[in-house]
Order: sequence, then structure tokens, then C-alpha cells
Amino acid sequence: MLTREKVNRTVKSLPDTFSIDELIDQLIFMEKVEEGLRQSEIGLVISNEDVKLMIDKWSK
Repeated sequence: MLTREKVNRTVKSLPDTFSIDELIDQLIFMEKVEEGLRQSEIGLVISNEDVKLMIDKWSK
């Protein structure tokens, strides 16, 4: 979950002028990274080997 502090840091890292779309893109990116880290912490990951097997199945 995003916090006000994280959002403030993101806003401060943007250039002096930016579009609302750029801000939204940054916030969505931050949220996705946070979710990925949370999933990793609780073990919701897929190994490289499993991914390679999945890709092999798609190409057949």
C-alpha cells in the first residue's frame, strides 16, 4: 500500500513541470512495485525454470 510519505517523495522527484498523466504513471508504477515486493515477501513467486517451462509450452 502506498503511503503519503512515498507519494510525497515521488512528487518531489518529478521535474518542476509535469503532466497529470506522468504523475499517474509514476503512482501506478510505485503501486505495482509495492505489490510485487509484498508478493515476494510472502513467497508468491515463480522460479526462472518454471517460467521457461511455461514459455516452452506456449511455443508448441
